[in-house]
Amino acid sequence: MIDGSLVTLLILVALVIVFLSILFSFIPIGLWISAQAAGVKIGIFTLVGMRLRRVIPAQVVKPLIKANKAGLNLSVNKLEGHYLAGGNVDRVVNALIAAQRAEIPLEFERASAIDLAGRDVLQAVQMSVNPKVIETPVVAAVAKDGIEVKAKARVTVRANIDRLVGGAGEDTIIARVGEGIVTTIGSSENHKKVLENPDNMSHNVLNKGLDAGTAFEILSIDIADVDVGKNIGAQLQMDQADADKRIAQAKAEERRAMAIAHEQEMRATVQENRAKVVEAEAQVPLAMAEALREGRLGVMDYYQMKNIQADTDMRNYISQGDQSTDSDTPNYQRPVDNGDEDDNE
Repeated sequence: MIDGSLVTLLILVALVIVFLSILFSFIPIGLWISAQAAGVKIGIFTLVGMRLRRVIPAQVVKPLIKANKAGLNLSVNKLEGHYLAGGNVDRVVNALIAAQRAEIPLEFERASAIDLAGRDVLQAVQMSVNPKVIETPVVAAVAKDGIEVKAKARVTVRANIDRLVGGAGEDTIIARVGEGIVTTIGSSENHKKVLENPDNMSHNVLNKGLDAGTAFEILSIDIADVDVGKNIGAQLQMDQADADKRIAQAKAEERRAMAIAHEQEMRATVQENRAKVVEAEAQVPLAMAEALREGRLGVMDYYQMKNIQADTDMRNYISQGDQSTDSDTPNYQRPVDNGDEDDNE
């Protein structure tokens, strides 16, 4: 049988081990020892307070050790405050060390403000030391002679740490440079001058002070490529001529339609007048019959009129000289003897 005192001893040992595990997991003894070895004066209770404030001690103490070794005078309270504000303590410390080595004046408050603003403060310091080249997309513009010119520029910029907070970014630089190129090309008399002196574009754009209000300082603007595009002026003239042609054709078609409509109206008027003539001619026999019945027209007068009509038809037929068949011969009557000769005798 196991002795009771041995069991008690084992239980006590287990409890001690568990207690020490919990204690060392809550109190970063190893981190405290590293800080003391590096010469960073930080108390054990300060680390416990970080745990209570839900701050990861390693993300504050390790950057503090790094800053202390680099000769920076930073306090644990500043670093912990920046961490609680949501900043990246390690990146800020690295930026301060890089700025110190490059002899760039940068305070902790300024670096933390840049970091909290959402910008990479370490990259900004590196860009201040090593300027960055921004390549613009191809910018197309039209000179005064109507020829399109395409240009692409490379902009060398250096980060301006004082304007990183609230300053515009790379997109604004690209937009302003593109606007300057378009203005320069558009003000040129012809495209040949742009091709002959492309450096005029870079000088004109650089003199406009395009870096005002941005987080960068423009060092140089170099035209990387210049190319001739379409003849926009000629294309516009062709489009205008084609539009004028279409308008003229539409107007001509409109006049033609009006003429056809007027012609149809005249034909209808002629047919209407012919119908009236036919109707009037149809009234002639009726009027003659009425005159015969009433005695206003004699029989001899009627026959004399018929003889005149037959004589007229015959004269028309002879004047035509047509050797047509009998079926085509107009129906005319032979002059009727009205007995005037007998009366004369």
